[in-house]
Amino acid sequence: MDTRIPPTGDAVADPVAIFTRLRPRLFGIAYRMLGVRADAEDIVQEAWLRWQGGGSTDARNPEAWLVTVVTRLSIDRLRSAIAEREHYFGPWLPEPLVGGAVEAAVESPESALEAAGDISTAFLVMMERLAPEERAVFLLHQVFEFDHAQVAAMVGKSEAACRKTLQRARERVRAERPRFAVDREAHLALLARFIEASRSGDPAKVQALLAHDATFTGDGGGKATTVVRTVVGAERIARLVVGIERKWGIDVRRDIVDVNGEPGILTWLGGVPDSITSFLVEDGRIAAVYIVRNPDKLGALRSLAA
Repeated sequence: MDTRIPPTGDAVADPVAIFTRLRPRLFGIAYRMLGVRADAEDIVQEAWLRWQGGGSTDARNPEAWLVTVVTRLSIDRLRSAIAEREHYFGPWLPEPLVGGAVEAAVESPESALEAAGDISTAFLVMMERLAPEERAVFLLHQVFEFDHAQVAAMVGKSEAACRKTLQRARERVRAERPRFAVDREAHLALLARFIEASRSGDPAKVQALLAHDATFTGDGGGKATTVVRTVVGAERIARLVVGIERKWGIDVRRDIVDVNGEPGILTWLGGVPDSITSFLVEDGRIAAVYIVRNPDKLGALRSLAA
């Protein structure tokens, strides 16, 4: 949806209406930059305070003003976050944004695929390859479709410097797997088969669903047990998945939910949300598994359950 606001008209006269209309875009930028819901919400709240404190009076272009504030605040926050993540226990994964049951989560499969393209876990993991300014330039230009001159003004660099930054960012992510649109029904069917194969206790059935060079990444943050290094290879992952299933036993329930715009799995253990699992699917097989067990990243779900 185009959230750009024209420079004239009734909406511009109402600062609250302007901010409310732009808020989803501002949150989207901050979340894609940081991968943490609370941090993104804090950035948007700070932008609102600055908007109230004079920004709405000074801004000639409300969207450009607000996006600039959110982008620069996100760059600063990401710089400190990167330093913090260097001491993180095990792999770091973005905090999942979880919707309700898949059947009620989206208006249509087409809208789901559109949403999934630039907010999926795989995409956000790819963004971790980029330095803060690279990430900002890449997102503003590639995802939010601002032109080079607009991006340059938003990040406070020359247009030529931004073009070089964008080129460098593209080169950094070029080595990542190409991303193909996956039919939603096929994605759902594959997840159902994955759950069934996991419960079977037969690693061969799990392995049959995985790409030969699939990866399994877990985020426990040192507060929940999971792999401390990314596991590579279908055979190793299949044995791991079956082993996890055996440990969980019978007091486990799984719901297929929307995770960052794509079907994923919410696992309950003892009536409490235990983990969120999302997937990268390519050519009808699972190419990557991302499981978040860090309770700090499941806080919203656990509060809802309680």
